Amino acid sequence: MALWQLKTSNTRRQATALLLACLAGLLLLFLWNHRVPLSPSHGNPTPFAPPRSSSVIVGSPQQQRPNKGDDDTTTIDVSSARAPFIVWPLRRVCAETTYAPGLTFLCDNNSGGPGNIRNYILTCIRYAIDAGATALVLPRIRARSPSDPANLFREHQSLGYMFDTSHFQAAMAAACPRIAVYDTLEDVPGAREKARREGRALDKMVERVTPKRFGGSRAGCDQRDPHRYTDRFGAAFREWLRSEAAERGWAPVNDVDNPRLIRFSWGVLWDWPVYRDGPEFVASFGGLLQIREDILDLADAVVISMRALAASTRGTEVAAGHSFLGIHLRTEADALSRWPSYENQTKNYLREAASQGYQGRAAYLASGNETETRKFGKEAMASLQLDVRSKYDLLEGREEELEKLKTLSWDQQALVDFVVLLSCDYFVGVSPSSFSINVALKRHLKEDGLYTRPWKVGGRGDGRSWLVGRYDRYWEDWLFMFDGMWP
Repeated sequence: MALWQLKTSNTRRQATALLLACLAGLLLLFLWNHRVPLSPSHGNPTPFAPPRSSSVIVGSPQQQRPNKGDDDTTTIDVSSARAPFIVWPLRRVCAETTYAPGLTFLCDNNSGGPGNIRNYILTCIRYAIDAGATALVLPRIRARSPSDPANLFREHQSLGYMFDTSHFQAAMAAACPRIAVYDTLEDVPGAREKARREGRALDKMVERVTPKRFGGSRAGCDQRDPHRYTDRFGAAFREWLRSEAAERGWAPVNDVDNPRLIRFSWGVLWDWPVYRDGPEFVASFGGLLQIREDILDLADAVVISMRALAASTRGTEVAAGHSFLGIHLRTEADALSRWPSYENQTKNYLREAASQGYQGRAAYLASGNETETRKFGKEAMASLQLDVRSKYDLLEGREEELEKLKTLSWDQQALVDFVVLLSCDYFVGVSPSSFSINVALKRHLKEDGLYTRPWKVGGRGDGRSWLVGRYDRYWEDWLFMFDGMWP
């Protein structure tokens, strides 16, 4: 009896020890999966706070692409401004590149509204990956003048001026672990020491590069033509790094004390033909730059008010009771004279609104021109009994949100418009506005997600959006933007 009790006691102790060991193992696994990724480079990359749990979908660390039938990312609505970042398409591209230790890109030579800023940063990063960069300086944003919207070249702001910095850092770490992201140029390993050795200011160490000069040439083409040699860019760029160093007697680039610092020329934002990377990359890559959470929250409040307004109107056979039309009126001071005029936009927008069943319904209008916003609203009401509202109208009575909106800059408020227009039931905009095109292409991802085929330029839209514009001349009508726009 005593022997049986002893055996039982030993068995219980063994079972308890085994249970504790399992729990300890699970705890270690949890901590490992939620660790802050370490940079493969020297120095102090920017630390980041853990993102919201749904902001980055990582998948298996060894997996470059999910197995067919096991890809749960195909059900994600990548047309949403709150869509999580799907890592595997970018991870696959980063795994395929040839890295040049010490090669560092600065993606800050941008200007314009959110569509231009966003596309410049994404295009610069895409080039940096193929070049073999092992470091990025956290992108900065060139802000426009608060008093003169046509003045696009004022001081730089941080990435957080428009986008979620922690999300960007987490997404880059998950997809491209060999590319470190540094807060500033001064943080790049060896940069300050190299500048002191050469007796130059640090910013003077940055080399200015035009990417279309690498890989081949398209003699006789308009300079706005997309880069037709992106497949050859990486190898050609690394050869230029080597030959340039040899010609000038420089030591080979490394990530300890001899970085090469690269900044692109202004205006390369449409250079990369996006569909060269496949539809799944095109549909997910823009998710690197997620709009700031406080701006998303303001846009959500506007959408709630807009839905309530729409529900108070009488539905039609085409447009359900809660649905609303989204409109982008592009007539601000920085609009080019050869773009469709106010009259042209208004006539086509109201005709399309009627054809889509929005007579007597509600519409959301995004515009930075207050005078023509009011003018458009009067014309829409007179011709279609269409109740047109702006973000300011819809936040009346919500003092906290309204005050937050008023503190935002012109372009930050445009991001509120961007998110609301992604949420509308039908959208009308204008080509060649990069803002309108970006909205339409992002909305285009709704049905087919990661495997969305390109937007049909100049057609009747995709059933969710339509753009008024001219589509006869590739360069003069700025159609190259459709080839170089990341949704």
